Amino acid sequence: MKISYNWIKDFLKIDLPAQEVGEILTDLGLEVEGIYSYESVKGGLAGVVVGEVLECTKHPNADKLSLTKVDLGEGGVVPIVCGAPNVAQGQKVAVATIGTTLYDKQGEPFKIKKGKIRGEESHGMICAEDELGLGESHEGIMVLDSSLPNGKPCSEVFHIVSDTIFEIGLTPNRADAMSHLGVARDLRAGLLQRGTNKEIITPSVTDFFVENRLLKIDVLVDNKELAPRYCGVSISNVKVAPSPAWLQHRLRAIGITPKNNIVDVTNYVLHDLGQPLHAFDALRISGKKIIVRNASEGEKFQTLDGVDRTLSAEDLVICDVDKPLCLAGVLGGNNSGVSQDTTHIFLESAYFNPVAIRKTAKRYGISTDASFRFERGVNADDCKYALLRAAIMIKKLAGGEISSDVIDFYPRKIEDFQVFLTYEKVDALVGQVIPRDVIKSILHSLGIQINSITEIGMGLTVPSYRVDVQRDVDVIEEILRVYGYNNVEAPSKVSASMAHANRYEDFNVQNIIADQLVAQGFFEIMNNSLTTAQYETLSEDIQPAQRVTLLNPLSQDLAVMRQSMLFSGLETIAYNNNRKRTDLALFEFGKTYHKVEQSYTEPKHLALFLSGNTYPETWNTPTEKTNFYQLKGYLLAIFSRLGIVDYQEEPTTEGIFQEGITLKIGQQTLASLGIVRTSILNHFGIKQAVYYADVRWEVALEHLAKKVVYREIPKYPEVRRDLALLLDEDVSFRAIYNIAHKTEKELLKKVFLFDVYQGDKLPKGKKSYAVGFLLQDSNKTLTDKQIDKTMESLLAAFQQEVGAQLRS
Repeated sequence: MKISYNWIKDFLKIDLPAQEVGEILTDLGLEVEGIYSYESVKGGLAGVVVGEVLECTKHPNADKLSLTKVDLGEGGVVPIVCGAPNVAQGQKVAVATIGTTLYDKQGEPFKIKKGKIRGEESHGMICAEDELGLGESHEGIMVLDSSLPNGKPCSEVFHIVSDTIFEIGLTPNRADAMSHLGVARDLRAGLLQRGTNKEIITPSVTDFFVENRLLKIDVLVDNKELAPRYCGVSISNVKVAPSPAWLQHRLRAIGITPKNNIVDVTNYVLHDLGQPLHAFDALRISGKKIIVRNASEGEKFQTLDGVDRTLSAEDLVICDVDKPLCLAGVLGGNNSGVSQDTTHIFLESAYFNPVAIRKTAKRYGISTDASFRFERGVNADDCKYALLRAAIMIKKLAGGEISSDVIDFYPRKIEDFQVFLTYEKVDALVGQVIPRDVIKSILHSLGIQINSITEIGMGLTVPSYRVDVQRDVDVIEEILRVYGYNNVEAPSKVSASMAHANRYEDFNVQNIIADQLVAQGFFEIMNNSLTTAQYETLSEDIQPAQRVTLLNPLSQDLAVMRQSMLFSGLETIAYNNNRKRTDLALFEFGKTYHKVEQSYTEPKHLALFLSGNTYPETWNTPTEKTNFYQLKGYLLAIFSRLGIVDYQEEPTTEGIFQEGITLKIGQQTLASLGIVRTSILNHFGIKQAVYYADVRWEVALEHLAKKVVYREIPKYPEVRRDLALLLDEDVSFRAIYNIAHKTEKELLKKVFLFDVYQGDKLPKGKKSYAVGFLLQDSNKTLTDKQIDKTMESLLAAFQQEVGAQLRS
């Protein structure tokens, strides 16, 4: 939100440095994210002075150029080559001197330098109004008043507006501060706490009076719940024209483009008082009647942006007897707004139900300055005051007469909030005793009325526009932010309670694995659980029927909850690839979301991603691409850390993988891993292989080993034996591993694969595994007879279960 310092000074007569004001506002909770300058003319005409053309002759080398000598006062007489057709001797002109910076129509700067044009020296530039930012004309140079003294700065000739703009990061709860008046109220409270007492000055509306009653517009409020207050007045014989310069500069300073005097006044009052207004062309109101009602389901309406919309019965609309004129609190209609031909207007000021406006704005994806305020809650008590203020301004700027009584539909006043505040609770939450007179002063400065005072506390009335202050703790927060968090002393000791946490709790185990992955070179990512439904088409594994859809999505790209961890991870990889970061090792803990019949599930996952090179490119290390077995190694290291060993491998059937495996414990899927399909990668613009593993975290926690098995260091030596096995191509090492441990449970300590061979020397469809076995007896040294017997048993088991042959 942009706030003008000049505008603030209309409410609060202060002259503090802008930086100090920014610090006060930030301390009050209105965080100033930036302070910058605004100038009605960029550069402020610095270096541009009044000059008098003493001589003007034709350029000897160019038909369309003139040679002039210009008196710049104390700047002396300088030669300037000018291309304007209207330059003449005796004129007073605006001259940009050497070193002056001007700006083109795109805002790009260019500096005036001494130079030669077609062989003649030129020491400056005689300017047209568009070159100075004073207008659009480029037909010729500006000719100034002949009485102006030579050398006078043009910044003193023309009215140049300078302002300081505060960029405030407003929190959603501070609906009361969405205007210059609201910010001024807070600033006054902050200044009072610092010893400076300034009163808020609000514009008078005593000039308002009804001149005739020739343009009566009746109002019927059909839905009193959604429109608790509705005010209006008619103004006839207005003249729509551009706004005066001061109003245009006020709006431009806060980033609003001026349109015409009527619309600009409504925008001005909106940012002045925080009350949205809307002006209707009164001659377009059929039946001379305004009806505030709910739309009919499916009713058609074209909004001011030219979009045809189909309305919902939940929408509140402002209508005449025939048609909708405005989507209440959100956006006006294309058939009723103020145009250049408008001569009579009906001016509206209202309070609408914030929840209803928020739903309507979200339903159509519309966000306007009006909806931004209505959906957070405006001050219902200011509706009539803002209307009168706007009507007076319109009369001054657009002429016309007030041609009706003020309509004020307000059947049930919105009550202020009653709060009882105890001193004990203030002291407990703040952490120190704030003097009671300071508390009273702060409450008074915030407009909170003190009704009663007792020994234990105070009875308070909080204005209804402070929708965020309804409880005693809210009042304490208000007291503390004005008192100043920096003024609360830090205690010399801190008390804390110790919480017992089970080491096998989810978050503890998660932190252990996260630390392990980080130590192995992974980076943790945290992606949005909201995603687009388009990803459902990339894999048949994702079921549209299980989609969890948001009722009011911010956009179609964030309309559903994710059913897979893969796609958000691929978004991250694509983002990094586009910034030349191709070597990636990433992991994410997160949930997926599924609708199963009438219930919802949120299983937790651990996702791993590998892509690019294993190591950074260096002169002494060969470039090596990441591969499936590296990812599998990281995954098995995780399971080893968790003590999970009893799982089986099988080829994956998941459609997201080009090829891969699934690890199972019984019928439960523990994890799936493999290389992501190229068709999926193409959708994200990823041109390198991506290896992905999806761990079902809840299954992993269920089978987590919660006991540490202690064994003494063996006293007797271990023995290694190797077998070269000829196997079918589809036999995995995991099958060999499981058969070995099932056959020999006592002496066999380790099984490992140290060589794989496939080639012309083997029969077709066969491969050779070189497998190592470590044998050990914890009670005695193994004999050759025991070793040979064990190896014979293992070989026999391999031959029987997988058809293995011993390769010589």
